[in-house]
Amino acid sequence: MAELKRVLYVEDDPDIREIASMALVDVGGLELLACESGAQALRAVDGFAPQMILLDVMMPEMNGPQTLAALKEQGSVSDHTAVAFMTAKVHPEELLRYKEIGVKEVIAKPFDPMLLADQLRAFWGRFNS
Repeated sequence: MAELKRVLYVEDDPDIREIASMALVDVGGLELLACESGAQALRAVDGFAPQMILLDVMMPEMNGPQTLAALKEQGSVSDHTAVAFMTAKVHPEELLRYKEIGVKEVIAKPFDPMLLADQLRAFWGRFNS
């Protein structure tokens, strides 16, 4: 199994995006493409070839599920791309809906910045086993 190196992260809140970016790059040593919207992610993703996509669920204009659908439609997500949502909405019915659209992991907000990269690596290991 290849080591997790490249993550596409889409989050509209600039403070959360900054904290998660520091957690993943500075603490976790990952290569990160951080986008503020689904539309920006759609424009930027192809040159990046992420191994994992981490999406905020609640965003204006294009939410996480819509962004995931658009990324799949444009061919930027393959069966080998791990997809996780990051959200405060973690009720059982919401988790079931996320699973139904192909999301294998949900990271609850608020998250621990010191553990975020480890959480993604653990998910990567499960995704590839």
